[in-house]
Amino acid sequence: VQLQASGGGLVQAGGSLRLYCGASGRTFRRDFVGWFRQGSGKEREFLAAISWSAGNTLYADSVKGRFTISRDYARNTVNLQMNQLKAEDTAVYYCAADSAFGALRKVAERRQWGQGTQVTVSS
Repeated sequence: VQLQASGGGLVQAGGSLRLYCGASGRTFRRDFVGWFRQGSGKEREFLAAISWSAGNTLYADSVKGRFTISRDYARNTVNLQMNQLKAEDTAVYYCAADSAFGALRKVAERRQWGQGTQVTVSS
């Protein structure tokens, strides 16, 4: 299923931003939902993931301690709170759902992506 990412924008270095991932017409149940990003001229990379049912989380080392992934049952969204943003965090951010953490980590094998949201961090 293709998900929609939103909440991006322009922020100064050191600032914060909160991204939202939703599935129109569908409710998360036993999904594992992850966040990814692709900077200009770079490969798409995995950032973080969460188990919707259990709440277990997984983070890439590059964002551990700065980014926090969470569930919002009321809004049926998976959110990514980004703090202490750096210029190198500038990228288009995407979200995706799958059946396990391992499947989400296989970024290069994923063929379908939903609409991403642009995050620009000014230095």
